[in-house]
Amino acid sequence: MLRLPPLGAIEAFVTVARMGSIKNAAEVLALSPSALSRRVQTLENRMGEALFERKHQALSLTIAGERLLEAVAPLIDDLGRIFDSMSGPHELRLRVGVLPLFASHVLMPQLPRLRNLHPELHLDLDTAPLPVSRLGEGLDVALTLAQDIDPRFYSRRIGHNRIAVVASKAMANSSNAPRTPDDLRGHTFLVHRDMPNAVNHWFEAQGLPVIRPVETIQFDSGQLILDAAATDMGIAFMLDTLLANDPRLQPIFDVKIDSPYEYWFVCKQAALSSKAVRMFHNWLFDEIDLANPAPPATQAASRAF
Repeated sequence: MLRLPPLGAIEAFVTVARMGSIKNAAEVLALSPSALSRRVQTLENRMGEALFERKHQALSLTIAGERLLEAVAPLIDDLGRIFDSMSGPHELRLRVGVLPLFASHVLMPQLPRLRNLHPELHLDLDTAPLPVSRLGEGLDVALTLAQDIDPRFYSRRIGHNRIAVVASKAMANSSNAPRTPDDLRGHTFLVHRDMPNAVNHWFEAQGLPVIRPVETIQFDSGQLILDAAATDMGIAFMLDTLLANDPRLQPIFDVKIDSPYEYWFVCKQAALSSKAVRMFHNWLFDEIDLANPAPPATQAASRAF
């Protein structure tokens, strides 16, 4: 029987190749950078050639390293899935960073169904800002709003979003309601700070000149924008997927413009080997439909969760 290199050395190589950094890979594997480097060196000694080109703090695969990664990475992933499937039922815990409004309007109504489907999976929800920057340092997964995602991460868009111009129902049905985009110039605009170009994009996508409002108020909370619009503080430029379950608000115009800002599922590449991450990822994209968001969870469903 042929002797194999140590499995830990192969795992170390694959993780470093995916992360592109000894430091980041060491954090994922809970090793010191020097211990991880020794494992990679063991594999290079077995191969008889370098697997990485080392330039200052950067690493890149050599031709031999690329060939080896292509051959062994799928096998390492398969081994992880085999051991996950054979380890029996046990609690899985996942730390998810999520924006508050997305959590309350989209995610929370669906969580009872996740619990019923995967009772062994437990979520810790974190609504602090900048979740992507904390991946691997307290968070496993981020559900975030952005125009694009750093390609070093695994990312996938969650549904599709459009920008809607909304106000309170009282305002939308009053004689003072804007009837044309030009009428917006007499109003205050409410905008999320993470969507700074939403207003300009809404006008420019229709070939219209951008209107200067009486005032623009920026918020760091989507829920506060909805509350401000509901109390007639101004007119909000919001993603339509977050409005379906708020009976206080109403779009002013029928037009909805494709948003340059999207919701994303984001995690580190190495995190995809985690059973909890894969389980949550697959459920999310099977269940969450931003075009048809679920109604708020009923009291009975909340008790089930």
